[in-house]
Amino acid sequence: MRSIKLSKKILRAAGRANATYRLIEDGDRVLVGLSGGKDSLTLVHLLKHMQRSAPFDFEFKAVTVRYGMPQESYESLANHCKEYSIPHEIYDTNIFEVAQDTIRENSSFCSYFSRMRRGALYTKAEEGGYNKVALGHHLDDAAESFFMNILYNGTLRSMAPIYKSERGFHVIRPLLWVRERQTRAFVEENGISAIGDEACPAMRMKVKMPHARESTKVMLEEWEERFPDLFKRFKAAFCHLQPDSFMDEKYLNR
Repeated sequence: MRSIKLSKKILRAAGRANATYRLIEDGDRVLVGLSGGKDSLTLVHLLKHMQRSAPFDFEFKAVTVRYGMPQESYESLANHCKEYSIPHEIYDTNIFEVAQDTIRENSSFCSYFSRMRRGALYTKAEEGGYNKVALGHHLDDAAESFFMNILYNGTLRSMAPIYKSERGFHVIRPLLWVRERQTRAFVEENGISAIGDEACPAMRMKVKMPHARESTKVMLEEWEERFPDLFKRFKAAFCHLQPDSFMDEKYLNR
């Protein structure tokens, strides 16, 4: 078995986020969404590291949602989890079949499948009695979502590190202070084979792929070239809100 190494930057960022928001605590039962991409792979190995080093006990299980597509295989991912003693289950669904009839014309296919996958994960958490669901979103995701919501929805909205779902359990994002380039470096430096966009069901459907997130990512990359501390400023801004300085009447100080 190869030795897996997490960078000090990832450990430091995730550790500070966990201490600040109390994402994982003693006695927690955490269900982790494991798509097999670089971010979710980083997350499960981070939680494995935390189990060995944290001064409290918690358990976690990784779940991969199978869409029900032809030739959809997660054998390599399952073997990886087995090799590193990561509890793992593949959850069979018919999301791909249902999508043929229920997805609306001109809607975002990626958003649709993301919502359906999240719903399946939540159902699994309820069935298993887990009190927390962990997702692999990072700081780049939060910044991109913030600007996408401004540009396409006209709302000030990003991603919370922890929130309580309508189903009663908490959703947590332990990597929210980690950069995407750090999760990419993690899989590359450890020689881990990550699943990419080829596993997205929308890639098998004759649809025009969404451009909003990709164009927003490119925009932020261009900004970061001009302002190297851009994402440090994003993190600071997301942690220091001043709602009474905007135009929402319910927050006005008068």
